[in-house]
Amino acid sequence: MKTTSMTWLKKGVLTLVALPALLAVAPKGVSAAEAEVPIEKAPVSTNPVDLQHGAKLFINYCLNCHAASMMRYNKLTELGLTEEQIKDYLLFTSDKVGDLMQIAMRPLDGKKWFGATPPDLTLIARQKETLSYSGADWLYTYLRTFYRDEGRPTGWNNVVFPNVGMPHVLWELQGVQTAEIRDDGHGGKHVKLTLVKPGLLSPAEYDKAVADLVSFLNWMGEPVAAKRKAIGVWVMLYLALFFVLTYLLKKAYWKDVH
Repeated sequence: MKTTSMTWLKKGVLTLVALPALLAVAPKGVSAAEAEVPIEKAPVSTNPVDLQHGAKLFINYCLNCHAASMMRYNKLTELGLTEEQIKDYLLFTSDKVGDLMQIAMRPLDGKKWFGATPPDLTLIARQKETLSYSGADWLYTYLRTFYRDEGRPTGWNNVVFPNVGMPHVLWELQGVQTAEIRDDGHGGKHVKLTLVKPGLLSPAEYDKAVADLVSFLNWMGEPVAAKRKAIGVWVMLYLALFFVLTYLLKKAYWKDVH
């Protein structure tokens, strides 16, 4: 028993010694990746109309392969939709408005077809956050930088996520882009995207559609964010008022001491 304890202790010490070295290396890789691919600021909206449009795009284009297994359809009533509207226009994979946003595709099939199981998107905007940019920024840039690559199994590639297994499901809306990739002379890469075949939407309209979709994904990660922030303002006002009252009470108690 004593030998086992000493062995685990030695392993723990070695881990603590090696950890600073690993942490010192990791940021360099992150910085290099960020330098190659500038992440654009996403115009995230909290307007219910924009979020409703984003929900429509999500259910029509994303929910075929990606689940949102922690979100229920009836939660969309918080965006101003009625349960009847949800049933009539958004309920394709379920019979009940209170059901979770699940998909029929099995994880093993997804891995076989795409090389990896398509991730659940409920918290995707929060999962992609870094110290340099928000998850919404990453998603906004990602969904706008697909380009044609015949060398890939799906025929598509992505600037932000090289060799991604996901096809460009929004290509009919955006059109077809090609990419010219060259070294920038500083260890990074410069990518020039050219729209060679227009889609159903103009570039400005497509950017707006992606912004609405990303806004919905961002909302889905924390639907109570707006309420939380509103409550936070009232809490701070209460604390400020309580501080003033406490200060006045302190002066009243101590006035005879000084």
